[in-house]
Amino acid sequence: MKLETTNLDIADYLETDQDIQAFLLEAIHDGGSEHLLHCLSIAARAKGMTDVAKQAGVTRASLYKSLNNNANPKLETITKLLNVFNCRLTIEPITPN
Repeated sequence: MKLETTNLDIADYLETDQDIQAFLLEAIHDGGSEHLLHCLSIAARAKGMTDVAKQAGVTRASLYKSLNNNANPKLETITKLLNVFNCRLTIEPITPN
């Protein structure tokens, strides 16, 4: 019997705004800036790239370019995207272990 596998797409499991917010919160705490951008891309696909681009005030092509691997989007773009998901960046002190 041949085992068939499929790719797991996390975007398929982000069904609500609360799901996306929890996902992005974990992303910011668990990884660096590249990880956050990757997770923003997943969240945008979950919500719909066209809808996210419209709400962020950018073109769909610009959104894809900003979230592409090796992209270096402006902080303004990241802030706009986070606003679409009703999130914001915050600063907190790092507590030594």
